[in-house]
Amino acid sequence: MKIKQIYVNLPVKDIQKTKEFWTKIGFSVNDQVSDEKAVCIALNDDIQIMFLTEEYFQTFSERPVPKGDTTQVLVAISLNSREEVDQVVNAAVENGAYQHEEAQDHGWMYQNSFWDINGHGWNVIHADISQFPTE
Repeated sequence: MKIKQIYVNLPVKDIQKTKEFWTKIGFSVNDQVSDEKAVCIALNDDIQIMFLTEEYFQTFSERPVPKGDTTQVLVAISLNSREEVDQVVNAAVENGAYQHEEAQDHGWMYQNSFWDINGHGWNVIHADISQFPTE
């Protein structure tokens, strides 16, 4: 079996602000499945993030939406270069996110991260697995 696509569903307070944030940092909206309760941000053709109002999100689960400073999930995305990693993180911070930690260079992998305007954690990486240490 092979997964065709992935849709990650995350709760948010404000759909319009979320839409503006993600388009300002360089991602597009999938208007086919977006409305006043949800915005679908296409990371690429196969990976899409569904940001749902907290009320709408609640219709999919009987569990409560986390409140306050909690972490339910950290999403990691891989880009084609270190420059793209920093470009996305810098654009996120310029548009209201805050940097999670300083960028880290592990030789074979470079990573940077941010908390978005809704408090969701994003690790943005560029990895060259051919440089992975063998020992």
